[in-house]
Amino acid sequence: MSNSERTPESVWQSMVRGNLRFCESKTAHPRQDLVRRKQLTQGQKPKAVVLACSDSRAPVEIIFDQGLGDVFVIRTAGEITDLSVLASLEFAVDGLGVSLVIVLGHESCGAVAAAKNALDGGDLPGGFQRVLIEKVTPSLLAARKDGETEIDEFERRHVREIVNHIIDRSPEISSRLETGEVGVVGMRYRLEDGRAETVVTHGVSENPLT
Repeated sequence: MSNSERTPESVWQSMVRGNLRFCESKTAHPRQDLVRRKQLTQGQKPKAVVLACSDSRAPVEIIFDQGLGDVFVIRTAGEITDLSVLASLEFAVDGLGVSLVIVLGHESCGAVAAAKNALDGGDLPGGFQRVLIEKVTPSLLAARKDGETEIDEFERRHVREIVNHIIDRSPEISSRLETGEVGVVGMRYRLEDGRAETVVTHGVSENPLT
């Protein structure tokens, strides 16, 4: 992939095109052959890093119709962050040279629903699962403060809050965003039609294919 094909905007376009192929059942399954596997034994140079929810219904490479070595993927329940997640994101940007950071939430997110249930007076989960509630709740509180009350609004707001958190907490990413070397995007995957809808963009266009 040439330098012109690795700009934040060009990578953004390729990810959106891949998702459109997936939605239309026209997937190309690119770069998944023996030649590609042999190439990757010499190292990796992914074009994007995606922080996604661990939900089994939202496999990143399939949703965006990408090949082996194309995407550096980090998955946590509720696409929540901690120091190891931020370190992994910075490694992808600084160490691997990716030019696009995507935060991918999804429809019917269990972590968001559990946080909403806790705020509404429901039971808190036990053990370490409580961390999920603690990490997602601030997003829902911000949403309610702005008059957002529906679960899909909560899901989109959580994506936006995670995007803002990454930009605020990571000097590596924020500095590259300022210089135009990196774009940061928030998306929400819709289970029924397969579309990864755009929630927020920084450093790239909102509608890359227009």
